[in-house]
Amino acid sequence: MLLLGYKIYRTTSELPSTWNNLPVNDVFLRSSFLEALENSSPGNITSYYIGVFKADALVGIAIVQRVQMYLDDVFRRTSNSYLKQIGKQLVSRFVRGNALVIGNLMHTGQHGIYFDSDAISQNDFLNTIQKAIDVLTIEIKERFNKKIRIVAFKDYFEDDSIHQSMTYFKSQNLYKIQVQPNMMFQVSDSWKTPEDYISGFNKKYKRRYKTARRKSADLTCKELDLNYIEQHSETIFKLYENVSDNARVNSFKLDRNHFLSLKKYLKESFKVFGYFLKDELIGFYTLIMNGHCLETYFLGYNKELQRQYQMYLNMLFNMASFGIENNFKTIVYARTAMEIKSSIGAKPHTMHVYLKHTNNFIANTVLKCVVKYMNPIRKWEERHPFNKIN
Repeated sequence: MLLLGYKIYRTTSELPSTWNNLPVNDVFLRSSFLEALENSSPGNITSYYIGVFKADALVGIAIVQRVQMYLDDVFRRTSNSYLKQIGKQLVSRFVRGNALVIGNLMHTGQHGIYFDSDAISQNDFLNTIQKAIDVLTIEIKERFNKKIRIVAFKDYFEDDSIHQSMTYFKSQNLYKIQVQPNMMFQVSDSWKTPEDYISGFNKKYKRRYKTARRKSADLTCKELDLNYIEQHSETIFKLYENVSDNARVNSFKLDRNHFLSLKKYLKESFKVFGYFLKDELIGFYTLIMNGHCLETYFLGYNKELQRQYQMYLNMLFNMASFGIENNFKTIVYARTAMEIKSSIGAKPHTMHVYLKHTNNFIANTVLKCVVKYMNPIRKWEERHPFNKIN
């Protein structure tokens, strides 16, 4: 008889010693990252950690984030358009309140679950964590007087095995919805240096690369150490805020010490690079080393100087160069600014979420419309910068 159970951990200090013993090749599921996030989480996000046990052996884990979503948090940019304001008010009626996200809302990709497929089936794993989700739903209602309105399993590629568990998703009224693609950059085996990568560009994109580098000639880019990040956390946060607040829809804002916390806990696995005009920090980008994948993370810049120095495009080139120089196989560029990311060689990979509204009167079609409004699959033209397929 299969003896399966679960435990809910509400802080990382409670995690069992065997948590990191699982062969999880994902830094976002390791205790070091979870502790860093716990100490610098957005004010509207609380994380819970689920352990799935077979007898006494830990065989699976899941990260569940309780997200408190309200109109001013979700829609950052204001608009004078009456119709847009009405649209926001209608959408907010569906999303306002609490959601449970199985995964990491703050980063593109499946960073929410792992199970040992030799010890437990996927269906048994999902059904077990569902019991924990049900308990959390009741706990949040009793403790905070907040009803969970939305439940979501986020960010699965088309070939992910989770799509084989449709019986589970149908039983929970979770609907499969396509969201914007994840832009992935595959590093060619033939690229030994960044110069090899650039040499593969056609004439148009070589000119574009040279123009971007020329425009940034007055800037100095260098890695920021822990001491610098600690002393300049406020400046770094304001640069991040410049970009974050410009988003049409955003379900959270980072804690002011988020980057400092990640540097403290992840150490050399978390990189922060700054752009300086003389001695003034005017932009930065961050990277997380995740096995064979280099994960691009949050960035920020001075909006008035961004175009003049083409900082964003130069950041994308620098991220690619870092990945090549450090022997990464894949660079994850995430799901924003798809067209410009494709211009440096990243390719779109379709992703899906499984989603439900706990109000049974809200139809699947309405829910899909809300998701598309908040996270529209935009029409964009994919660029092809290389002379040939690399």
